[in-house]
Amino acid sequence: MTIALARVPRKDAAENREALLASARIVLNADPSASLEAIAAHAGLSRRSVYGHFANRDELVRELLAAGSARVALALDGIDHPDPVVRLAIIASRLWREVADVRVMAVLAVRGPLKVHTATALAPLRASVRAAIAVAIEGGSIRTDIPVERLARLVEDAALSALEESERSRLDSADGHRLVMMMALGTVGLGWRECERIIEITPELHWEG
Repeated sequence: MTIALARVPRKDAAENREALLASARIVLNADPSASLEAIAAHAGLSRRSVYGHFANRDELVRELLAAGSARVALALDGIDHPDPVVRLAIIASRLWREVADVRVMAVLAVRGPLKVHTATALAPLRASVRAAIAVAIEGGSIRTDIPVERLARLVEDAALSALEESERSRLDSADGHRLVMMMALGTVGLGWRECERIIEITPELHWEG
């Protein structure tokens, strides 16, 4: 009996694929419109060699964004804290830690034309944000004038805007970390002094570079 075995990629082919993805992560974070040639050149490969791994630029970007979104979702999985407001701040803090080096790509993954391909991976994270907001509204610790779903979307938008501003202003890691948390908590109705107090008294929210 002949048993068909899946072909194992050659080591150099597998390494080239990883090199392309790693280069795309760097190049596209610097310039989201960068060409396939630029990505290949950064990886030390020819444009032609790219087609042995990806049919086109969109396919490469889709895989990169999907992998990145899955990694972020995994890193933020299981966040728990008895205070739902602190839980939101921890989510914002962890988000920064995961995407600080790829802020442009993070925004592109959520707001860009390929956002449909990252939605599934990010669904658990969004559910966690909604759950924390729902509990906080029920307990009266945040604003109650905006429905849960809408407020969760606004919190996400605020965090993304903080990422964009941190990149535009070239904020260092500590300042960017603080900004993302302040924006998320401010959106749900906390004053900046209260946000500062929560960050100060919560060890999980302290920046350790």
